[in-house]
Amino acid sequence: MPKPESFTAWLQTHADHRTAIGDLARDVSHDPDWPSNKGKQGQLHHLEEHGAIDAAIETFERAWSQYEAYLAAQTHT
Repeated sequence: MPKPESFTAWLQTHADHRTAIGDLARDVSHDPDWPSNKGKQGQLHHLEEHGAIDAAIETFERAWSQYEAYLAAQTHT
C-alpha cells in the first residue's frame, strides 16, 4: 500500500479550487518557510507566528480535518 501523502502535499491538490482551502493551499505554496515536516502543531504555530487571521486558522483546522478523513479512507482501501 502506498504511503499516504503529507498534509502539505494533500493541501496542494486543492490549489486550483476556488475555496478557502484552495486559498490556503496557494498561500502555503508561496511561503518559502512553510514547515512541511513539522506536523499540525508546527504548521499552526507557523501561521500564528506570521499573523494569520482567525479565518485562516479556521480554514487550516478544517483542512486538517479533511486531511485526517483522507488518511482514514486510505487505511480502509
